[in-house]
Amino acid sequence: MPTLDHLTVIAPTLADGVAHVRGCLGIEMPYGRQHPDMGTHNHLLKLGEDVYLEVIATDPAAPRPAHARWFGLDDQTTVREAWLSGRRLRGWVARTQRMDAVLARHGHILGHKTELSAGAAPPYFFAIPPGGTLPAAGVAPSLIDRGQRPPPLAAMPDLGARLLRFAIEHPDPAMVQDLYATLEIANPPQVHRGDTVRYRAEIETPGGLKTLY
Repeated sequence: MPTLDHLTVIAPTLADGVAHVRGCLGIEMPYGRQHPDMGTHNHLLKLGEDVYLEVIATDPAAPRPAHARWFGLDDQTTVREAWLSGRRLRGWVARTQRMDAVLARHGHILGHKTELSAGAAPPYFFAIPPGGTLPAAGVAPSLIDRGQRPPPLAAMPDLGARLLRFAIEHPDPAMVQDLYATLEIANPPQVHRGDTVRYRAEIETPGGLKTLY
């Protein structure tokens, strides 16, 4: 069953994303790495033994890839509109070791299997919908299969942040719950009714309980 791997703040620039996390959590996120295959880069924050937070943005120093970027980052108009509306935590990634089997049933929702290397072997795999959009307009998770690559958590410093709760607001909660059941997501976000699609994460930090949105 796909299970939560990491949360994603999708930012107009990396500096914007890091400043937002700093303002919400009072933590300075360490730099992560560049993604040569995607023309993006990130910062990463450990949130427990098996989950972390990512801030991701296009990398202005990287060449534009020949294919669509992930997380809808080619559509900077939408990225900025969501950012200005306060919807900044806009994506999440579920991990699996059976991507082919999952996509055979749900590829029309989650996208097509894409091999990535991040400049080093062995490769890993990410499911990307046509045009690089977020799966199900951001309601469904993106899917990752790291193959033989070790998870990045072991290399992340522990700054004392822990994810306690992760929730989504949506005008049709029953539809979202049915979607997560269809995708067989293990421990999906809590689902609440709201006027628009909006994620919130409650995170315990050295400065107390904080909310990331």
